[in-house]
Amino acid sequence: MSRPEQVTIIGGGLAGCEACWQLARRNIAVTLVEMKPETFSPAHKSPLLAELVCSNSLKSLQHATATGTLKRELTALESLIMEAARKSAVPAGNALSVDRVRFSTIITQQLEAFAHVRVEHKTITSLDEVPDRPAILATGPLTHPDLIKDLQNRTQAETLHFYDATAPIVYAESLDREIIFSASRYDKGGSDYLNIPLDRNAYERFVNAILTAEKTALHPFESATYYEGCMPIEVLAERGLDTLAFGPMKPVGLTDPRTGTRPHAVIQLRQEDLSKELYNMVGFQTKMTYPEQRRIFRSLPGMEKAEFARLGTIHRNFYFASPDILTPTLEFKNAPGIYAAGQITGVEGYLESTAMGLLAAFFCLAAGDQAIPPPPTTVMGGLYRHITTPQKRFDPMGANWGLVTPLVQRVRRKEKKEILANRAAGDMDVWAKQQTEQFLKC
Repeated sequence: MSRPEQVTIIGGGLAGCEACWQLARRNIAVTLVEMKPETFSPAHKSPLLAELVCSNSLKSLQHATATGTLKRELTALESLIMEAARKSAVPAGNALSVDRVRFSTIITQQLEAFAHVRVEHKTITSLDEVPDRPAILATGPLTHPDLIKDLQNRTQAETLHFYDATAPIVYAESLDREIIFSASRYDKGGSDYLNIPLDRNAYERFVNAILTAEKTALHPFESATYYEGCMPIEVLAERGLDTLAFGPMKPVGLTDPRTGTRPHAVIQLRQEDLSKELYNMVGFQTKMTYPEQRRIFRSLPGMEKAEFARLGTIHRNFYFASPDILTPTLEFKNAPGIYAAGQITGVEGYLESTAMGLLAAFFCLAAGDQAIPPPPTTVMGGLYRHITTPQKRFDPMGANWGLVTPLVQRVRRKEKKEILANRAAGDMDVWAKQQTEQFLKC
């Protein structure tokens, strides 16, 4: 097998950084091209690599969940993103949440420590600017508009997109802790979350304020197609008065210590950093204008003097109809030698993007030999199958058990996820071991 001596990676997000790590630690020279700080997208603020734009949560740690299993699979493959996440973790109950600045700093320092990794800061607007092959395209959901146009012309396929929104982050010292209390639903995870309690009247006033608030306008050529897992709070509110109370504001398993009763609804705040100075409004992605966000959120109990480190924003997320334009090794059919990685392939989520970055590096290492993807019984294999299988309507997909090969035997519903998780873990270990000698050995 002939391995490449040099690989160019375009994009320094999670997928690009993971691909860089997997190649560099196997002594492949890498040029990592990142447009920041020369150019920032509307959602990016930090000059560091692997910046987390949306939530600081990498979702559940529980073994029997698909996201928990994906974490184990990435760990088994020595993922840099997983290593950095665990080193920068902040308390979040059964979820893995990180101090986003420390997280990005660890990744940036790890990659810059390689003598054979060169980070080049410039904006790529056409694949013609990347003459070397092989290369990995990992520009992410906020790909530069000029590069999107170039890719559309090259693939001659319809480019899809959806809209994503980020939640506000508030300074902890500006919250009234006489009203806002610490607790996790059903006491899972101790008291890692802060909770803003609302009675029925306060909840209805809040919903009405959201519905009537001024929203950020879309451009005339844009259509509001949102990803279901990151829906703006006002879009959910439009589905019915009680939608939020049964969704991100559900009060189950929580008791307001001031009244001794369960609130009608709660807004949960999740710790953002190790110093506990910042808290994220969980599930409160929004496209309300900044003045409206300040007005409405400061009308909440305990939030009257809230100061925000970041307000919610809306931005367009870009992805391909991958089954139509990529080969089974994630290589562009109309641009041989260039592999796609990350969220542009049609996966949704931080670790899902990381997994596709890892696979792109793996296929790049295969250098033309037959590459064997992870088995579809694994979560990573299920995600891979999703983005490579032709389908009538191709939508972004996050980790879930519906992507993996169904169980042959009938089992009780309570046992099913545990069995799927154990099967995935075993099959991933076998696959990783089998591939080590052929593709993954340094």
